[in-house]
Amino acid sequence: MTEQPRLVYGNDLLRGELVYLDTLTDSDISKIAQYGLSMELMRYLWNIPVYPQSEDDWKAAVGRWRQRQSEQQMYPFSIRALQDDTFIGYLFLMQLDWRNRHCLLGISIGNPEYQGHGYGTDASRLALRYAFMELNMHRVGLEVFGYNQRAIRSYEKLGFKLEGTQRQWLLRDGQYFDLHTMGILREEWENNR
Repeated sequence: MTEQPRLVYGNDLLRGELVYLDTLTDSDISKIAQYGLSMELMRYLWNIPVYPQSEDDWKAAVGRWRQRQSEQQMYPFSIRALQDDTFIGYLFLMQLDWRNRHCLLGISIGNPEYQGHGYGTDASRLALRYAFMELNMHRVGLEVFGYNQRAIRSYEKLGFKLEGTQRQWLLRDGQYFDLHTMGILREEWENNR
C-alpha cells in the first residue's frame, strides 16, 4: 500500500501565529464600513480623495471583489484574530497575471486595537504563503505611500525589497509624498521563512 504524501501546511495553510484568513462574509461588511469611516486609515489605502462611505457602498465593493474572485482575478480574505475570531481587517491578492505568475497584495487592519501589534505582518505572511504555495505565483508586489512607515517596516520584515519609487506621487495635506513599489520573489520568500 502506498502512503499518501503529507502536505506541508494541510489545514494550516491560512492559519498563522496571531491570525487566520477566512472568507469575507456579509456580516463582515458592516465592520469594513465602520473601519472605513476612519479618514486616517483610508488615507493609508486610497490615492483618491477620501470620503465616508455607507455600508451599501461597501456591500457593492465586496460584491465586485467576489465577482473578480469568481473570474480568478482577485482573492479576498477576512483577517480574524486567532484568540477570539474577531474580524480585524481584510486583505486581497489582486491583478493576478497567471501567465507571468505575479500579483499584488493589499491589506487593511481596520480595528485600531490590533494595529501595530504584528497582526498585519502575520496576515501578510499568510497571504504570501497562499500566493506561493496555492496560487503558484513567482512574485508578489505591493504599493505603499512613503508616509506609511509602519507598513514599510512590516513588509521589509517579510522580505519585500524596494523596487522603485515614484517621487512626489501623492498630494496630501498640501505636500507631496512618494509612492513605493515593493516586491518579493518566491525564492526570497522560501529563504526567509
